[in-house]
Amino acid sequence: MAIPETALIIGAGAGLSGSIARLFAAEGMGVALAARDTQKLEALAAETGARCYACDVGLSADVDRLFGHVEKDLGVPDVVVFNPSRRVRGAIADLDPADVEAAIRVTCYGGFLVGQAAARAMLPRGSGSILFTGASASVKGYPQSASFAMGKFGLRGLAQSMARELAPKSIHVAHFVIDGGILSPKRPAAGADAYLDPDAIARSYLHVHRQHRSAWTWEMELRPWVETF
Repeated sequence: MAIPETALIIGAGAGLSGSIARLFAAEGMGVALAARDTQKLEALAAETGARCYACDVGLSADVDRLFGHVEKDLGVPDVVVFNPSRRVRGAIADLDPADVEAAIRVTCYGGFLVGQAAARAMLPRGSGSILFTGASASVKGYPQSASFAMGKFGLRGLAQSMARELAPKSIHVAHFVIDGGILSPKRPAAGADAYLDPDAIARSYLHVHRQHRSAWTWEMELRPWVETF
């Protein structure tokens, strides 16, 4: 009998990460959810049978503690999804440097901490997937969005570097450019396919995780057909 896989979803919430958690649980995976505020995860955890863990991805000690608890409770993750991001909007001349530093600490430095911890956990076993959630800002910087562009550009560079380093060691690293708004109760669709369906995005994450090593992709761009690029 096959041993069930374990998935760790970091930056979990009700949106895209919720869809990923439900799909992975339906696939028979043991699911771990991590967020700074675990109270918001109670309904999703009840629905998926997931375990919840508090973690600030910008703190090395928090990330190390998270992986230690997950490995003890569920085993070394077979797939880790990094979903957190933080942004501060404003004209470049007006941005508070402390706010920008905090945003980059979550979006980019947090990705490094999680990627490093995931690699350390997976390398002895010689398998696993590390999946990073990017955005339009990963490939194009928008006005008054400098901190988000820096964070997402950096996260993409991290993913590309990790993919080249870890693929020969059987660790699959992939980055997803989510180019467009994601459908949610707070964002009702203005028309057919106006936004990305989070359940459809989740299926793409699962597909990449399931890819055969002979046909791995390091990056996937996802957008509704109405989105310009």
